[in-house]
Amino acid sequence: MNETVLKSLWAVVLVVCFAVGARGQELAKNELAKETSPYLLQHATNPVAWRPWGTDALAAAKKENKPILLSIGYSSCHWCHVMERESFVDKEIAKFLNEHFICIKVDREERPDIDTIYMTSLQVYLQMTQSGGNGGWPLTMFLTPKAEPFFGGTYFPARDGDRGAATGFLSIIKRVAAVWRESPEGIERDAQLLTRYVKQQLENLETDPDFKIESAYAVRVHEALKKSFDETHGGFGFDAENEQRPKFPEPSNLLFLLHELREGKLSPERRDEAAKMVNVTLEKMSQGGIYDHLGGGFHRYSVDRRWDIPHFEKMLYDNGLLASVYAEAYEAFPRETYARVLLELAQFVKREMTTDEGAFYSALDADSEHEEGKFYRWTRGEIQQALDGEAYQLAAPAFGLDGPPNFEAPYYALRQSDSPALLAKRAGLTEAEWAKQLEPIRGKLLQLRSKRVRPGTDFKVLTGWNGLMIRGLADSGRALKQPEHIEMARRAAEFLLKQMRGADGHLLRSYAKGEAKLNAYLDDYAYLVHGLIGLHRATGEQRWLVEAKQLTDDQLRRFWDERQKGFYFTSDDHESLLARSRNQFDGARPSGNAIAALNLLYLADALDRDAYRERARLTVLGSSRILHRAPAAAPQMAIAVSLLSGE
Repeated sequence: MNETVLKSLWAVVLVVCFAVGARGQELAKNELAKETSPYLLQHATNPVAWRPWGTDALAAAKKENKPILLSIGYSSCHWCHVMERESFVDKEIAKFLNEHFICIKVDREERPDIDTIYMTSLQVYLQMTQSGGNGGWPLTMFLTPKAEPFFGGTYFPARDGDRGAATGFLSIIKRVAAVWRESPEGIERDAQLLTRYVKQQLENLETDPDFKIESAYAVRVHEALKKSFDETHGGFGFDAENEQRPKFPEPSNLLFLLHELREGKLSPERRDEAAKMVNVTLEKMSQGGIYDHLGGGFHRYSVDRRWDIPHFEKMLYDNGLLASVYAEAYEAFPRETYARVLLELAQFVKREMTTDEGAFYSALDADSEHEEGKFYRWTRGEIQQALDGEAYQLAAPAFGLDGPPNFEAPYYALRQSDSPALLAKRAGLTEAEWAKQLEPIRGKLLQLRSKRVRPGTDFKVLTGWNGLMIRGLADSGRALKQPEHIEMARRAAEFLLKQMRGADGHLLRSYAKGEAKLNAYLDDYAYLVHGLIGLHRATGEQRWLVEAKQLTDDQLRRFWDERQKGFYFTSDDHESLLARSRNQFDGARPSGNAIAALNLLYLADALDRDAYRERARLTVLGSSRILHRAPAAAPQMAIAVSLLSGE
């Protein structure tokens, strides 16, 4: 890569890797006003002449020979809101952008294919230039008119000096425009090189000829999880020397351990280890601030090791996956806490995330009134004023008010001071009595909270995320014998199967404002089939198997990678982008390839189809390189390995 150009760009930049959006104040609308995505609509009144991703915007960049500013975010992203508030409603910045760039906005939740390509581009760019930093949102990338990336970052403050030594966005765009004007050939050479590396990273996924589908592999995954397990507070990947390192629930890890407990022929030692990792994590999460102790459901992650202070956004997929986790944990260890979490989670989804048609919204913002967590935080005085003395004495330890403020003083992010069993014992009650007496207190505080200015709701319906919630509710209904949970799952499934179809029968990705659009991705197919399988397990009704089979056959036709085996992320009739990726890692959501393999194995048994089992085996082998090199990176695929090996 041309080091002179790269260093001249990087010299004016200190990338601050956070992520963010807020509403513009201008009356005029740009082209985003025609969109249905809540995130894109948030930017429809910006003075920036935003365009949605598409042939028109890309053709304009080529015709006008202008570089592209690509800004990717999502509606519940705090730092996306901040960058919009600071930069995208700024008239001086907007004027310069409109004159020198084609500006494209993308909702990463609608277009994960575009997000994957350009987030990978940023990460490769940072590695190649040894610039430090990581990816994040908002993703701010600069592309050539051919949509090839050459420079980028995440959040930038509007002007020099706004946030310490960080270079301001206005200075950055002026420098990028100048370099493009002075040396477009150099930038194009750099962009071609970066694009080549990105394609290699996303497309060349060799198999490992030494990988064997055998039961011993599960031991490697188990040992890797044990090594990263936080024995004190639960969860994985903590840093004992950095208490403030963010901690995520990582449901794929927990589902692997629960599979071990349910299916595995474990030694007593390994069984005890798996049980400890599951139970410590689920108990501590349900006590921490990551759990909403008034409204039910889980926030995105905690910013500390103890699950104390959450990043307050609530995502549908987190809650769907965690419903499955707590349901399977309840079947293995029928604890009152797990049943309570499941009941409250389902109530939250029904109350706040369910459409009139029965489908599920995508997310709730972390912010309200431009402040993260304002809707959820409390002062001790607010709760004392709301409750009488006896009720407050019960509530104080139940909500962590018996210690100093744990959020930004004088505020508390509510969390339990100890386990429900110990709190009940100190109050001279059984755990069931304690929970019953706390219920009207929770209800009163929830009612008071509901009068506050609410965080925004991302009202789009995403097929894949709905599939995860369908599965979670079906699992919860089966485990707790709660027909209402199963009925919620059924209504959502029927909506998706009826409304989320294209003219050619192709499953669609996104629905909002009465319109379904965008070709579905592998995850949409795999997660929805997974949800239908959950309904089959919960009800025994054959109809769900029939629908699951039809979708699976369609997925095999449209997504199968005959060369490397497994599934592409995009279908064979998808628009041509810089790369056609295959996701093999479990992250916040499980790999679509892994869930597809598990679906195929279930359907192979339920429908007596050996061909499905063979495709599952090939899918595992297609991920063998990552399975061999980083066992804990793909715990859901490890379940498929275990099932195929007969463990």
